[in-house]
Amino acid sequence: MKRNDNGPMLNAYPDSLGGSLGDIVNFLGKKELKDVFSSFYILPSIFNTDLDRGFSVIDYSLNELFAKREDLEKIEELGIDLKLDFILNHASVLSKQFQDIIKNGEKSKYRDFFIDWNKFWEGCGEMTEEGYIQPDKEYIKDMFFRKPGLPILMVRFPDGKEVPYWNTFYQEVRYPVLDAVDIRNITGVQYGIADGIANLLNTGLSEGKSPAKILEESNIYTDKLSDNQKKELCEKLESERKYLGQMDLNIKSPLVWEFYDDTLKTLADYGAKIVRLDAFAYAPKGVGEKNFLNEPATWDVLAKVRELADKYNVRLLPEIHASYEEKIYEKIADKGYMTYDFFLPGLIIDAFERQSGEVLKRWANELVEKKIQVVNMLGCHDGIPLLDLKGLISEERIQSVIDTVVKRGGYVKDLHGQKNVYYQVNATYYSALGEDDRRMLLARAVQIFMPGKPQVWYLDLFAGKNDHEAVKRAGAGGHKEINRTNLTLKDMEDGLQKEIVQKQLELLRLRSTFTVFSNDSEFTMKCNESKIFMEWKNNEERAVLKADLADCAFEIFVEKNGEKVYQYK
Repeated sequence: MKRNDNGPMLNAYPDSLGGSLGDIVNFLGKKELKDVFSSFYILPSIFNTDLDRGFSVIDYSLNELFAKREDLEKIEELGIDLKLDFILNHASVLSKQFQDIIKNGEKSKYRDFFIDWNKFWEGCGEMTEEGYIQPDKEYIKDMFFRKPGLPILMVRFPDGKEVPYWNTFYQEVRYPVLDAVDIRNITGVQYGIADGIANLLNTGLSEGKSPAKILEESNIYTDKLSDNQKKELCEKLESERKYLGQMDLNIKSPLVWEFYDDTLKTLADYGAKIVRLDAFAYAPKGVGEKNFLNEPATWDVLAKVRELADKYNVRLLPEIHASYEEKIYEKIADKGYMTYDFFLPGLIIDAFERQSGEVLKRWANELVEKKIQVVNMLGCHDGIPLLDLKGLISEERIQSVIDTVVKRGGYVKDLHGQKNVYYQVNATYYSALGEDDRRMLLARAVQIFMPGKPQVWYLDLFAGKNDHEAVKRAGAGGHKEINRTNLTLKDMEDGLQKEIVQKQLELLRLRSTFTVFSNDSEFTMKCNESKIFMEWKNNEERAVLKADLADCAFEIFVEKNGEKVYQYK
């Protein structure tokens, strides 16, 4: 059956359904899934990664635990294309480029592949005792740092020199664990003293203290060490320290642009037709300028990346969260890129609670009038966006959405640790809707009738509930695990027998197979308080959704040349 150009897109980690990409391929090949999905967004743990469940990429080879090249070939045989991630701003500390720096220091081919903090800020601040430049306030007043302090990781070169590198996102420094025998062999002190020193060092290092700071403190054990013994211990620990983290790439390096080109080619070879650009707005940096969405530098970088992507017939999808009132989504669209509809998830919840489709209608009509091409969603691997809604609905209504989802078991994520500056709320979409099958089905129906390409989080498809146990297991910062539960093969088989799953599949198949939902068709939306009317039509076909947000009743029909050819009730 012919599919339209805006067909639904499954979204999952490679191990979300069954445990491997091969299991997902088998799932997509089932008769129940025939003609449902035309695309598949596989999250970046499909690659060789180490942190953040895939968003810290070592390299873009396939993760051998989860995926094989044959899996990608089978997905292509099913007529499904791919959306894959390219993390534009950073790469893992474990990447070959950064490891080469650690090994070879100043002699490394990749010495300037990442951003040397001191070179960047030379002449624009004061050198600190710790060996990094503290920029003058006038140069960083417009900069946005995601964590306390300056975004740097001190890296030890082979000659013992400490060099600060720009590190916007995660970092972790790990020192070797020394026992009493190690301490005794290095210093020659008695065993009891060595045992005390070992305990002090290992405890202090686990608390984030440096070896020098720990050994500076006067106590019964450290007082037995000479300055030279302390120096030897520090040298042993510092020379063997290891790092985890995501290091910012230096876009002024020609080698970085070679890397960009190679990566886009690799993704295209895997079958990617859409490449999501993660963290792209952090990539351009300049002294005295913003380090997030720096204009016009951000658009200049995107244009250069698009030139590379065009060679491989890949569309770019820049990913950014910003408030509606900033109109960033519109700027992205005006420059010819697809953009995310991060507004829809919150607007649908708001529409149900208000029993009004007015804002939904206004947003849908704006997409059409301004010809903004989007990928939309209900749930996703991240949270339900809140920051994006600012300016589209009132602060009070945003707070009401937060309160509603939290009351139903969700968690609020503040903006990078800033209290009361909302960013997202974490919950499964099914739980956010009160675990109400009728609301879930109407939400899906509204999504497939909205302009854009519908992206479907696997857990939404199976009406997944909040996983509070997963949050507890993940510990601090594990709030996102509430909506990332992996499903077993049995979970999937059992789920396919449920009416809520079967009906969603029917709705998605409708969107996938009727060409009336193509970009060149005409879209209309009307509403009268809780009642909404959505229509797509072209020369031959007409698809209509009539729904009531108050009782969640809805019907869908499709006509071809005036004759009804499909009915959903």
